[in-house]
Amino acid sequence: MSKTLNLFVFIDAFGWELLQKNSFLDDILHTKTKLDTVLGYSCTCDPTILTGKMPHQHGHFSFFYYNPQKSPFRICRLLDVFPKFFTKRGRVRRLLSKLLVRYYKFTGYFQIYNMPFRHLHLFDYSEKRDIYQQNGINSGASNIFDHLREKNIAFYLSDWRRGENENIQKLHTAICEQQVPFAYLYLAAMDATLHQYGTDHELVTQKIAWYSEQLQGILNLAKEHYRDVKLHIFSDHGMTNVCDTFDLMSVVNNLSYKFGKDFVAVYDSTMARFWFLNENARHDIEKTLKNVSCGRILSQEELSDYGCYFSDHRYGELFFLMNPGVLICPSFMGDKPLKGMHGYCPHDKDSTAMFCCNYTLENPPKRLDDLYSLMKSTASENE
Repeated sequence: MSKTLNLFVFIDAFGWELLQKNSFLDDILHTKTKLDTVLGYSCTCDPTILTGKMPHQHGHFSFFYYNPQKSPFRICRLLDVFPKFFTKRGRVRRLLSKLLVRYYKFTGYFQIYNMPFRHLHLFDYSEKRDIYQQNGINSGASNIFDHLREKNIAFYLSDWRRGENENIQKLHTAICEQQVPFAYLYLAAMDATLHQYGTDHELVTQKIAWYSEQLQGILNLAKEHYRDVKLHIFSDHGMTNVCDTFDLMSVVNNLSYKFGKDFVAVYDSTMARFWFLNENARHDIEKTLKNVSCGRILSQEELSDYGCYFSDHRYGELFFLMNPGVLICPSFMGDKPLKGMHGYCPHDKDSTAMFCCNYTLENPPKRLDDLYSLMKSTASENE
C-alpha cells in the first residue's frame, strides 16, 4: 500500500456563494473557505492557479489582443465573404475553430467565439500553447507540473480536452495501480451548466450532488490503496446570475469612429478593452463610456491592485468593466444572452471562488495564487 495521495480537484465555476447554498460532502470536508479570484476569465484564473503568479507576471489575461503585426489570422479575412447567417452559427464556428487549431498547430484551448472575421486579422491569441504542459506559460514561468517533473514526482493530470467521466475513470485506474502520489482532476462541466441555467436551477443542484457522489467514490477507492488521502477541492471563480444586457458596441459605433482606423476593441462578455489609434477617438470614446451607468472604466491603480496592469498595454489601453449581472450583448463572445456569467469585479461576492479539504488546514489558501504553494508543499511530502 502506498503512503499518501494528494488529490487536487478543480471544479470550474463552483463559487463560494454556490457552495454556501448547497450540501457538498459536509461530513468529509473539515475545511471550507473563501478563495479570492482575479479579474478576468478562466484564461486568467487557470495560469494563476498553476504558477502561483498574478496575470501581469504569467502573461495571460484574455484570449484576443490587438497585435496586427503578428496576427496569425490574416487568412480569416477571406471568411468575411460568406453570409453572416452562416458564419454566425455556433456549429460552423466550432468547426472553423478546429480547422484553425490544426492549421496553426495550436496546442492550447482555442475558440473564435463570435469574433468578427473582418477584424480578426488585427488580433493575436494568448493561449496558443497548452498551459498545463512545459513551456505553456507566456512569460516562461514554470507551472506546478514542471516542478513535479523536475523533482521526479509521478502525477496524474486529467486531460481538459476529454469529458468528466473519462477523466474520472482514468483517475480510478491510476489510483488502483498506485501509480501516483499526486493527482489533479479538472471537472469543467459545471461552468457550462451555470452559464445556461444560472445558479438557482435544479440541474445545478443535481450536478453538485453528482460531484459529491463521484468524489466520495474516488475518496473511498483511494483509501483502499493509500494509507493517507488528502483531498483538496477548489474553483477558479464563482458565477453571477445575469439580470440585464447592454449593447455597448452600438454605443461606441454610434460615435462614427472607424474600427481598425481610429480604434480597436475587444468586446468580451463582461468587459470591453480598447486601443486607440488617434487622440480624438480616445477622448470621445472615453467620454462616452464615463456616461454609461451600467459599468465603469478601470483605473491604472485598480488594474495594478488586481494584478492585471500590463505596462505595454498588450491587453488594452482602456478597460471598461460591466456592473455585476450586466452582460455585454451582443459581444465578441456571443450574441445571445446567457443566464449566468463570470468575469465581473473580483471583489464581488458572486465572483469569489472556494477551497475545501478533508483535513484541518490552519492556514488555508486565501487567493488563487496561493494554491501553487500548497500543491508544491504537499507534493514535497512524497519526495
